[in-house]
Amino acid sequence: MGRTKKTQKFRTKLHKTIKPTDTRIKEADREVRKKKANEQELKIIEAPRVSSALFLKYNTQLGPPFHVIVDTNFINFSIKNKIDVMTGFMDCLYAKVIPYIPDCVLGELEKMGQRFKLALKIIKDNRFQRLNCSHKGIYADDCIVQRVTQHKCYIVATCDRDLRQRIRKIPGVPIMYIHDHRYSIERMPDAYGAPKF
Repeated sequence: MGRTKKTQKFRTKLHKTIKPTDTRIKEADREVRKKKANEQELKIIEAPRVSSALFLKYNTQLGPPFHVIVDTNFINFSIKNKIDVMTGFMDCLYAKVIPYIPDCVLGELEKMGQRFKLALKIIKDNRFQRLNCSHKGIYADDCIVQRVTQHKCYIVATCDRDLRQRIRKIPGVPIMYIHDHRYSIERMPDAYGAPKF
């Protein structure tokens, strides 16, 4: 009797150490693992294509007249620093600039109320072009990042640090911001005469 107990203990230990799907176990006791249909297929991950406009880290598609997407806080900081938007663009880029305002930026300014009445008045000038947005809501950061990722012909004018960090990850998109009471630009070719700091 002693031997049978030992063999039973050994058998239970063996079953605990061997996986239930192991081929050494009898077919009746063995668990058969079914393969999933997706398991054998190769997963194809599409990498974003590099734009043909990029030459190393610079964008060759940029040239006068420049197309600038303006963010909400850029207009507000321009008013606080007493900078005229159009003359500030001319002083920074030394060329004609066409500023673009997405619908979500206009919605953000309208939502802010009476305090930003002057910013709304500046935006509704006929020199500013309107960009229609197809997304829901008025969150402008995602809209601007998506638009700049699709089309590399824009310069983004913003003072928002989070948005600037997100745009720096996209190659070939210059960022305009306010520094020392005037406009400055980063990641722009030297040939255009943009001020450096």
